[in-house]
Amino acid sequence: MTRETTPTDPNDPAQPGTARERLLDAAEALIYAGGIHATGVDAIVRQSGTARKSFYTHFESKDALVAAALERRDERWMNWFIAGTQRRGNSARKRLLGMFDVLRDWFASADFHGCAFLSAAGEIESADDPIRVVARKHKARLLDFVRAECDAFVAEAQIDARRAVPLARQWLVLLDGAIAVALVSGEADAALNARTVGKTVLDAAARPAATKRPPSRRTTT
Repeated sequence: MTRETTPTDPNDPAQPGTARERLLDAAEALIYAGGIHATGVDAIVRQSGTARKSFYTHFESKDALVAAALERRDERWMNWFIAGTQRRGNSARKRLLGMFDVLRDWFASADFHGCAFLSAAGEIESADDPIRVVARKHKARLLDFVRAECDAFVAEAQIDARRAVPLARQWLVLLDGAIAVALVSGEADAALNARTVGKTVLDAAARPAATKRPPSRRTTT
């Protein structure tokens, strides 16, 4: 019988029995908690309960294992975040603001260690490294999802559709900023602070653009 999982926790991978999956589980857990450079192959093999030979059977290097683990985490995290966002309301405004409520639940979990993709990118110097590529793709996927909600928001608010692009980029900054502050401060309410800022951003975006007054043509006598 295959175990089914629901996207309720971005830090809770399924626990299949194959050696490859156990290696991925161990790599993700250890690297998310302690970092890439601080985690050796021996520790991953030991936690996975597999033989060292299994590691080399499935992965050509630790970096290849890390990239694969991050790719799997990206899929699970996005499924969790999208599902949580969609449950937050029937309007784009509610869903955009609800993203911060979803994040707060994550921040309050015992095993929250920040954004795995930002942390991984910070440890890898080369922009072309497969690990950096996975991190970049994750942020692109998140931005695409946010952009779709921003497109819906500007349509609901009946404002210039061109506002959706800068709004989505601002929203991504708010999301990542909340994650960073929550990690450093240990305060889950960083998400609520970001939500307050987000509300101000949406209100400003929905406000009609101010019309410029023509210059005065008064003449002096």
